[in-house]
Amino acid sequence: MLPGRGVFGLVSVAILCMLLYMMFNAPARGERVTLDQFASMFESQIDKDSVVIKDAVVTARRLPGPDSPTATTVMIPLNTRAGSVVTERIMEITGNRATFQQTSPWGQFLVVFGPLILLVLLIWFLVSRGLKSAGAGAGMLGSFGKSRHRTMNKEMTGVTFADVAGIEEAKEEVGEIIEFLKNPKKFTKLGGRIPRGVLLVGDPGCGKTLLAKAISGEADVPFFSISGSDFVEMFVGVGASRVRDLFKQAKDSAPCIIFLDEIDAVGRRRGSGFNHGGSDEREQTLNAILVEMDGFAPADGVIVIAATNRSDVLDPALVRPGRFDRQVTVPLPDLKGRVEILKVHARKVKLSPHVDLERIARGTPMFSGADLAAIINEAAIAATMLNKDHVEQDDLEEARDKVKFGRSKKGRVREKDENRLVAYHEAGHAVLQRLLPADPLHKVTIIPRGGSGGATFSLPEKDRMGYSLKWLLAEMKILCGGRIAEEKAMGDASSGASQDIMQVTSLARAMVLQWGMSQRLGFVRYAPSDTKEMYVAERDYSEDTARLIDEEIRRVVDESFAEAKRLLEEHWDKVIAVAEALLKYETLNSDDVERLMAGQMLTKPSVSELLEREAARKRAPGDTPTLRAEPAPELPPGAMPRPA
Repeated sequence: MLPGRGVFGLVSVAILCMLLYMMFNAPARGERVTLDQFASMFESQIDKDSVVIKDAVVTARRLPGPDSPTATTVMIPLNTRAGSVVTERIMEITGNRATFQQTSPWGQFLVVFGPLILLVLLIWFLVSRGLKSAGAGAGMLGSFGKSRHRTMNKEMTGVTFADVAGIEEAKEEVGEIIEFLKNPKKFTKLGGRIPRGVLLVGDPGCGKTLLAKAISGEADVPFFSISGSDFVEMFVGVGASRVRDLFKQAKDSAPCIIFLDEIDAVGRRRGSGFNHGGSDEREQTLNAILVEMDGFAPADGVIVIAATNRSDVLDPALVRPGRFDRQVTVPLPDLKGRVEILKVHARKVKLSPHVDLERIARGTPMFSGADLAAIINEAAIAATMLNKDHVEQDDLEEARDKVKFGRSKKGRVREKDENRLVAYHEAGHAVLQRLLPADPLHKVTIIPRGGSGGATFSLPEKDRMGYSLKWLLAEMKILCGGRIAEEKAMGDASSGASQDIMQVTSLARAMVLQWGMSQRLGFVRYAPSDTKEMYVAERDYSEDTARLIDEEIRRVVDESFAEAKRLLEEHWDKVIAVAEALLKYETLNSDDVERLMAGQMLTKPSVSELLEREAARKRAPGDTPTLRAEPAPELPPGAMPRPA
């Protein structure tokens, strides 16, 4: 029988006893004297009854005197040859009053062999603990081979299908799994077989892990949850050991569900990169998963659900039928889905009865469920900081802008020339936004937000799943408008167009390399594949083709820049009107820009007038200002900004 936890207590007691014995039986310490000195000191300075003869030393207590105010110990060392002679002389000096003290043989034994015995006991204790807690194949490395999964149920997660919105199709497919676990005979009556594995695929923040938690809440079976990174450790073979241990426990608890989050951490295709050997730890873990999911011993009653946002890098053997039979796509929510998601998250906060969640949903195209949850949370925080009783519509609008573009910096003070440059930069974007067939203009501002000195916002009319050539060319011209306007107005260029240049270049490269929108290159994809893990850049075309790609990207950008410059020169008076209005009002909505481009004047109070009235109101609290400031136009951050 292996020793249990009591061995550690026994070892501790043994060490304590050894220390006490060595402390009380240590060789006496004191002043070393010769036999003649002892004889001269005995009559007047030595306590007659304190002389003790031991195996290796003679000790006596020296009385206090002029040389020593306190009692001390004197000692005469004994050796093997002269020990008997010295002992006889001591007995003569003391008149046979000295006493003999024999050392215990067990004490000598412990002093000599005690440390060795303690070391053996300590090694025995550690080895026995390692053998008892070792997992399959981990040997004496403790619990490294044990699976680090978490067993979950409805009470632990607190999430059900009622808390998952915007992904109804995915819920239906996963619902079949839960129905099988509750009533398996219903499916096997006709000879059908439930899928062994379900792979949840979708962009980050779309709700894959939330859907898995809802499965745990709906299915009345054990739910084993583990991340892909929990399989891999610094020791070779630990990942495969944990896979075997996980499936062994799952088979013992069948029917049950295993949820593997971020499966791409261990499920990437084998033989990629520079790791072509069979000793790669990640590949061993993947091989163990493949065998356990569909090996010689089928795991009946165990359903594996995995989640990833990189299904393109998974090994083909992992996603074949018989392992992950079904891939469930968890997409970005549409308008209806966004409304439902906002309602789910709004249950936890106090909303004003005048809040319109559908209005927020319309202004958040291409937002994920995590983004929408962040909007509700940021709005609740903002309302709390303003000591409000409820979350209001303007809190949600500001939270939407903050999540997408960052916090506004209304207190930032800029130089006059810098303010003028930003105003003309944004005016160039705004005028082209109104002139070209792009998304409608929503708002333009020179108030810094996030890392931008100003921004022009558009409001998409619908969720866009693809991009047309006309829309892409219009977007590129709009992005070029900021640099063109600031160069014409200020006679100089600035680094404020860096984000515009990056977006223009990115769009042009995608048009040429991915979307086949170049007539010279044709209907061919030249972009490298994203599924291979090579350290060297992949390129499947010749040097001549590479030169042609560079020429086409440059041509697309140059043509867009030239067309944008022509349009702004034709409508320069409109650019001036919008820029001067931005310097006066700081923020303009789409109606303001339309009136300015039509040659009309704005009648709303400027920023300086609003500040003067606010100061006057503070000086005279009883007075009511005759004019009220117009509310700041709302910003739906679904639109692409043109940062200055």
